[in-house]
Amino acid sequence: MIATIVTHTDELQQIVELSHKNLRGNIPLNEHETQGFITWDYSFDLLKKMNAQQPHIIVKENNKVIGYALVALKTASHFHTDLEAMIQQLERITYNGKKLSEYRYYVMGQICIDHHYRGKGVFKMLYTHHKKLFEEEYDFVVTEISTRNNCSLRAHEKLGFTTICTYTDALDEWNVVVWDWK
Repeated sequence: MIATIVTHTDELQQIVELSHKNLRGNIPLNEHETQGFITWDYSFDLLKKMNAQQPHIIVKENNKVIGYALVALKTASHFHTDLEAMIQQLERITYNGKKLSEYRYYVMGQICIDHHYRGKGVFKMLYTHHKKLFEEEYDFVVTEISTRNNCSLRAHEKLGFTTICTYTDALDEWNVVVWDWK
């Protein structure tokens, strides 16, 4: 297994396929607690636009994408209304006495690991690669996790993420979490 960045469109297509398999509505309810889920369905075109701004992080084995962690710069909000609403919400949140808009951060847009590779260190590999690539340019990475996704919440907390806010929108109730590198 190797952590790297997306360099080919076939890797983006594999992300789309892995994402679709793990959407909350596409997996049995009894697996939500033990396996987690993802909420947003990113289209190939949206992933391609986001990747052109900053390549996504993937873990591959034998040319197969087995996990991904999407990179969403603030400017990616122009590509998608839900992403725009999320970033607008984030910009208003206060962290350590300052609005997030005053920090240098980017959004981890979604993380997903093929079910055959869960519990094998892929989650940590994805985020370690994020930190390696971005810790000099950004203060931290921020993401939102459904409060119903206990599996993802625990994994992020174990890695060092801290919940800084909880809010509700039309889709769900979200914990906003930060992995502070400073």
